[in-house]
Amino acid sequence: MQQAFDFREECNVLARSFSNVSNIDWEMKTQFKNWSLNDIFVHLHFWNEMADWSLTDEARFQTRLAKVSDGLKMGGMRPIENEIIAPRGPELFEVWQSFSAVMSQRWSVLDPKLRVRWAGPDMSVRSSMTARQMETWAHGQAVFDVFDLARVESDRIKNIVILGVNTFGWSHKVQGLAVPGNMPRLELEAPSGAVWTFGDDGKTSIFGKAVEFAQVVTQTRNVADTDLRIEGDVAATWMATAQCFAGPPESPPQKGWRFVETGHNVQK
Repeated sequence: MQQAFDFREECNVLARSFSNVSNIDWEMKTQFKNWSLNDIFVHLHFWNEMADWSLTDEARFQTRLAKVSDGLKMGGMRPIENEIIAPRGPELFEVWQSFSAVMSQRWSVLDPKLRVRWAGPDMSVRSSMTARQMETWAHGQAVFDVFDLARVESDRIKNIVILGVNTFGWSHKVQGLAVPGNMPRLELEAPSGAVWTFGDDGKTSIFGKAVEFAQVVTQTRNVADTDLRIEGDVAATWMATAQCFAGPPESPPQKGWRFVETGHNVQK
């Protein structure tokens, strides 16, 4: 299953970002809701475990899911995540790396159509692994931003683009909006220079970099801070409210709130 290898490489790219930085403050606040570096890796490891247990230990998965559900009633998942995942700093970083490596290897041999349980509807293991790559890439953006690093992207971003496309209807439903009958036509330039097209050829369209489209649907950038060209009301509404991840409705960062790439520091 290619998505398992893509997830592993996404983890590797994020891990290598730390090799460019000395004297890391793990309680350093990022531009994502003031989450610290510790918060980000607690969250990533928590849900990597959940995804893996949905395959290997459904009873354990259900037990923790019940705790998460109780946590939501009492004020959110963050306290539950921080209570359950104890390591911090370099120890947390090592635990996250080791677990994700084992997980990706185990999942790489699965039938992509195999179904597993999740917090919402059941999903295929391919979709589950794509979601893990998306979370790693999206939360990793906050790490690259706080380190002032330009991430070198690759065409594995297509998995996240497809996730954004497939959640066109969800993006509207979760925001309480009517789902349009047709999805706008997308013409997106991949990091390799290839052109990826999706959607209907109609009066509403989106043109630009695939990476920037992925940033908008994962809410790591406001669409106004990208060079995407938006034509038509349906495309404009989608890009203003897009949300490719599960959970309650979330709003994208306001214009200028998230770091805009300077390109001064490039990951080695």
